[in-house]
Amino acid sequence: MPHAGLVDLTLAHSPDADDMAMWWPLTGFIAPDGELLRPPAIDTGRFAFTPQPEDVEALNKTARDNPLDITAISAAAWPALSDLYLITDCGASFGEGYGPKIVAKADAPLHCDGCLRAQKPDIAIPGLNTTAAMVLKMVLADAADDITLVEMPFQRVAPSVLEGSVGAGVLIHEAQLTFADMGLKQVLDLGAWWHEQTHKPLPLGLNVIRRGLDNEHGAGTTAEVSRLLSASVAHARANAEDTREYLLLHSDSRPEWKDATLLDRYLSMYVSELTASMGDVGREALGVLYARAHDAGLLQTPVGPEVV
Repeated sequence: MPHAGLVDLTLAHSPDADDMAMWWPLTGFIAPDGELLRPPAIDTGRFAFTPQPEDVEALNKTARDNPLDITAISAAAWPALSDLYLITDCGASFGEGYGPKIVAKADAPLHCDGCLRAQKPDIAIPGLNTTAAMVLKMVLADAADDITLVEMPFQRVAPSVLEGSVGAGVLIHEAQLTFADMGLKQVLDLGAWWHEQTHKPLPLGLNVIRRGLDNEHGAGTTAEVSRLLSASVAHARANAEDTREYLLLHSDSRPEWKDATLLDRYLSMYVSELTASMGDVGREALGVLYARAHDAGLLQTPVGPEVV
């Protein structure tokens, strides 16, 4: 609902632990039914932030037709949206020697990337526009055209592999840490593969801000909002108990968040120092991702990241 006297900004993000953790200081504690239980933890100035949780692949697909003030997208999706959005220095997720996992049944004759290229199983992916899909295509190289990538919601990937409807699948989010308990084995860690190839962290998710906010709300608005976003991430990281409390409010739909050890491990991976500020390391990693994607024929036009 509109906030009198304030500039209302939509803040779209995935309903996953890392995004939920980053933005509660800006939005306040909001219950699953939408009730505001606690006001924002930091001073939001002349702005009011309205959260819009949605699966990141859905945001990848709708970010052009339904422009949002601030939104999460996959790093792989930004080049096609670069005319509409700038990347914020904070809020990105990077795999620092780790990342999405390609998994198969424990008894499957798949053991490495070479097996994938040779055996050509159908592979479930959490979205064609995700960075996981982009890097998977780089791994598959010339075999990619002969392998069927089956797009599905990320929650369905592991069950589909276990059911045998696909030969392998790419896991994101907390399933990266729990796949062995499901009876699955790792075939390849895409983040580790990427680090071996580039010696860079793997950019996975980005936070972006809509171009044009300065024209609509005054010069300096984009920089002002970017500073508030950075303050939110910093506050969430510095107040881990409050962050856990907020995630527990929403754990009925995500019971894995009730496992404190698992949750802390996941947040340490994807709400990291590079999330607080990607800096030159993150910018360089994005540049390498887009350059390699262009060289692999996955991007038609070379592009460099624009970060505020």
